[in-house]
Amino acid sequence: MTTPQVTARSPLALLAAVVSVAGGALLILLLQVLPATSDISPVRRTISEYALSENKWIFDVAVLLVAFGSAIGFGALIRRKHLPALSAASVFCALWTVSLVVIVAFPKNNWAIGPSTGGTVHRIASVVAFVCLPLAVWFAAKAVFPSSPARRAVTRVLAVAALAWFGVILGAIVVSMNGGEPWWRAIPLGLVERAMALTGLVALASLLIPARSVTAPVTEQAEALEIAS
Repeated sequence: MTTPQVTARSPLALLAAVVSVAGGALLILLLQVLPATSDISPVRRTISEYALSENKWIFDVAVLLVAFGSAIGFGALIRRKHLPALSAASVFCALWTVSLVVIVAFPKNNWAIGPSTGGTVHRIASVVAFVCLPLAVWFAAKAVFPSSPARRAVTRVLAVAALAWFGVILGAIVVSMNGGEPWWRAIPLGLVERAMALTGLVALASLLIPARSVTAPVTEQAEALEIAS
């Protein structure tokens, strides 16, 4: 009788996920130096401002690459039994991924010409995305790194940092509601949003980069056969 093989976590899908996410991030950085979008202020203008230019297709590809990488990365963790198929981490990841697709489907509104339904949907999706990514990473870290407290701590610190950047925006909104200047002017919104996005993506990469081969849970039958042998 042969002993059932215990499947180790293959790093291939996880590395592909990290490459996809990194590729999307690099395309966003590229938009800041291309002629059609180089004049967009990275300090005051949000990332979605790129979608209002002729380089919109690059922005769309970048966001979809991040969504694809996130999906295949968490999918690999679920498939290899490092995350339950239904858990807080998987739900928040699904919301993050779907929100990115919605952001592409409903571009940022040009508020200079007035509000729009699509612009409102875009704004809601942006908020959901920025909140759900660090939450997905936070909840996944314990399951993914059960015996690596250092990796777990680093990943969770990055997740908290990403949420902290969102807290800066919430603070500006509270101040604005209490008589302060408009919240989008009270802070360097573009810089804060970029810092929040970068920190969140680094946290995601920290979660997905395989530091070592981790074996999947072993069935009772496999354990019994191993003992018998």
